[in-house]
Amino acid sequence: MLMRTDPFREMDRIVQQLSGTSGTWSKPSVMPMDAYREGDVYVIAFDLPGVSPEAVDIDVERNMLTVKAERRPTGKSDGVQMELSERPLGVFSRQVMLADTLDTERIEADYDAGVLTLRIPIAERAKPRKISITGSGRKQLNG
Repeated sequence: MLMRTDPFREMDRIVQQLSGTSGTWSKPSVMPMDAYREGDVYVIAFDLPGVSPEAVDIDVERNMLTVKAERRPTGKSDGVQMELSERPLGVFSRQVMLADTLDTERIEADYDAGVLTLRIPIAERAKPRKISITGSGRKQLNG
């Protein structure tokens, strides 16, 4: 029910990781995600450790879900000398094309322990349903 919008995104993430560059608003870094179905709900979980919930932006336009987040460097006093800095900083973004069978009007978002979890219900019109037969079930032939 989900579709990746950019097949080269994972390669970009690896190149950014190896080169040590951080994401910018014009070229954000990719954020890792998991997507799975849980009953009548699709769940998408994004890893955003160290990002405050206020720095996360979630938008849906038609069936395109966009999640953007920014992790800024922590404030350091003048007497602090950085010895090692491996945690990525900057802007992170992910776009996911949602299927027409998902109800984008009822998306729920939760943020806990650095994981943004979106729950998207399956639209009622997409759920399987029984069709009942009315009438006697007999056909009459004229002739």
